[in-house]
Amino acid sequence: MDTARPDRYARQALFPEIGPLGQERIARSRVAVVGVGALGCQEAAFLARAGIGLLRLIDRDFVEIDNLHRQTLYTEEDAAGSVPKAEAARRHLVRANSAIAIEARVCDLAAGNIDALLGGSDVIVDGSDNFEARYLVNDFAVKNGIPWIYAGAVGATGLLMPVLPGMTACLRCVFQDVPPAGSTQTCDTAGVLGPAPGAVGSCAALEALKLAAGRADAVRRGLLQIDLWSNEVRSIDVAGPRADCPCCGRRSFPFLEVREGGAATSLCGRDAVQVTPPAAAAFDFEAARERICRAAAASDNGFLLRFRAAGLEVTLFRDGRAIFKGTADPSKARAAYARFVGT
Repeated sequence: MDTARPDRYARQALFPEIGPLGQERIARSRVAVVGVGALGCQEAAFLARAGIGLLRLIDRDFVEIDNLHRQTLYTEEDAAGSVPKAEAARRHLVRANSAIAIEARVCDLAAGNIDALLGGSDVIVDGSDNFEARYLVNDFAVKNGIPWIYAGAVGATGLLMPVLPGMTACLRCVFQDVPPAGSTQTCDTAGVLGPAPGAVGSCAALEALKLAAGRADAVRRGLLQIDLWSNEVRSIDVAGPRADCPCCGRRSFPFLEVREGGAATSLCGRDAVQVTPPAAAAFDFEAARERICRAAAASDNGFLLRFRAAGLEVTLFRDGRAIFKGTADPSKARAAYARFVGT
């Protein structure tokens, strides 16, 4: 707790269900936010201001101008500088609460790094924009007995479901398999209105605060569905853990299996593809930067390198990932990666 300013959390601790003891627990808690886009901005802001002891922000992307209508932690300056979202969020939140520890992790959550990124967390909060990340988090959380908050928003609608391993249904109890590509709405096809992820993110932050304060008894059971445009709210009972659930019933965690090959993933709301090198591949960012700068005009902000190649706008990160903007074709992005990055 911020002993220098004991009044910082006074109104929060005055709420009887939190109280001074709950506030002390919040100050000792460790929370990871996976994805700091529209949902994650809202979640991270409330958790930081509430006094979470250690807040870890994990995001693979950088700020762009079309983020600003809904991603409330960022500014035009962040977009102009292509600042990684995790780092931009950290900078802004430190100015809101310098009394807590806030860590930025500019990387793509994957089976190979999930233990390092989420291990030791008391609560995991979903701010991601893709189902693969959510199923990966679900496997990790259930396997390790860590509560997590599933959240999603598109258009003017949103979903929220806390997962308390062993006590509530997990994500795969409700949605057993990753939806087939093209079968669900995305921000590419349906757009998104800022208040929708704002509302869902606020609810997710509150559920995380309940857990951090030691009040798991107060956490929502079931799935919350909201439609802010039609003013409809539904609470769906999904019962408890299912014995036939592949994850929490049969204890199978296939999403945690480390895949050695690289991957190409289309990014939500972007005409872009992210290419990730094989997990075992060594990557020398400095050597790549030197080689690329000899062949093309490039800008470097210390976190990433940006240049144009094959008619695409390329953003190369220090961990070897690259985002190719101007195509939705994974094969084209892979080919450009092999040609210009070379690993």
